[in-house]
Amino acid sequence: MATVTSYGAAEVVTGSCHLLAVEQGPNILVDCGMFQGGEEERNFDAFDFEPSEVDYLLVTHAHLDHVGRIPKLVKEGFSGKIYATAATMELAEVIMLDSAKIMMEDHARAYKKAQRQGKEHKVRDPLYSEEDVKNALSLIWVNPVYEETLSLHKDISVTYHNAGHILGSAFIELNYQENNAPFTIVFSGDIGNDNDMVLPHLQACGRTDYLYVESTYGDRNHQTIDSTITEFKRIVINTLQEYGNVLIPSFAVERTQEILCILKEMHEHQELPEGCQIFLDSPMASKATDVYRKYSDELSLKCQRNKEKSGTVFDFEELIYTPDVDGSKAINEVDRRAIIIAGSGMCTGGRILHHFKYRLWNHKNAVIFVGYQAVGTLGRHIVDGARFIKVFHEDILIKASIHTVNGFSAHADQASIVRWVSQMEDLKKVYLIHGEKDKQVILRSVLKNQVGLKAHIVEPEEVIYL
Repeated sequence: MATVTSYGAAEVVTGSCHLLAVEQGPNILVDCGMFQGGEEERNFDAFDFEPSEVDYLLVTHAHLDHVGRIPKLVKEGFSGKIYATAATMELAEVIMLDSAKIMMEDHARAYKKAQRQGKEHKVRDPLYSEEDVKNALSLIWVNPVYEETLSLHKDISVTYHNAGHILGSAFIELNYQENNAPFTIVFSGDIGNDNDMVLPHLQACGRTDYLYVESTYGDRNHQTIDSTITEFKRIVINTLQEYGNVLIPSFAVERTQEILCILKEMHEHQELPEGCQIFLDSPMASKATDVYRKYSDELSLKCQRNKEKSGTVFDFEELIYTPDVDGSKAINEVDRRAIIIAGSGMCTGGRILHHFKYRLWNHKNAVIFVGYQAVGTLGRHIVDGARFIKVFHEDILIKASIHTVNGFSAHADQASIVRWVSQMEDLKKVYLIHGEKDKQVILRSVLKNQVGLKAHIVEPEEVIYL
């Protein structure tokens, strides 16, 4: 009998990791993500399985909460094959190296502080190093092509389908046999919001016996992309016309590329005020954008038309890349009509904190949150109405206007999830993962009432017998 054990599946929307064990077959791990927000301490816990006994790791996409613990997995004994699309592999390299760099820098600061107190022995080592990332990348990586069926093992095959979430993202179809009977199980990873801005739409799933589906926005529907873009443009134009600056904490992968597409459109329609400068102040986002350029043939028709029209998907006259520290510091000299896109998306670190220090206290400025802010993050604290935040040991008064524009989400909303699930044939059971419990309860009810499907909310470390 096949079993699936899910780690970090419920209560939080981070740390995705599922272990499929087929009787007399291999152990297959789907994703190995990092916990974020208030759950970060869990990253240091030992795996609840033996990494050396995992035969295959199947990666759905390159977000940190799906790939962030791969170097730890390898460090602790995993030596099997890793399956990921080519674009996912390249983005995962960017994201894991950046993660290691940040952890090493944080450790160095904590160690120096502890030394001054004679407590350096209490400083915990980083989760992993850049060398650990390189060791993970040195394993055998197999790059499936969408719709190509690959044999994993006797009577077990895998097919990757386009999930429309970020570049290279996939939902994974696993076919296996037990007692001479065929079965199919699908792991959704994260499925996309059908806005067609940067990526093609989520692909339909024909049939499956069992479905493990994300439920991040299982309780709500997004506003339309047209109204989202209109709202975003209004905030930007109004702020710049009053000679203010716009700060956009943005995720390096997908969200940044979406924002660049909108700003390029504003440039082409002459909607940006004279003297406007746009800074992409994120080395990781710049590297990710390079990967998007490399795989531009996998982007949406809208992006293809942009490339045909101007020779580039993302670039335009006002856009300035600042990968080095000196370039980033120079932005401080720009006192008006600057749009600054910087990480991290949830404000847990990165260059956005420096820009908060210099600009958050000015009422002429605006902050636009364009992505989900997890509980326990600085971004969530600001969105929830904080008057002061502490940046680099200094209390900063928040006088800039704070805006949350929700429709950019790369995750499917409730209606999209229900529509995707309802098209599946022969579906016996739905398992809800990767979402907060209250949202899963609502989605479970909707699936039962609208589609007639029973859905089970998977608890952390719960073993499901299929």
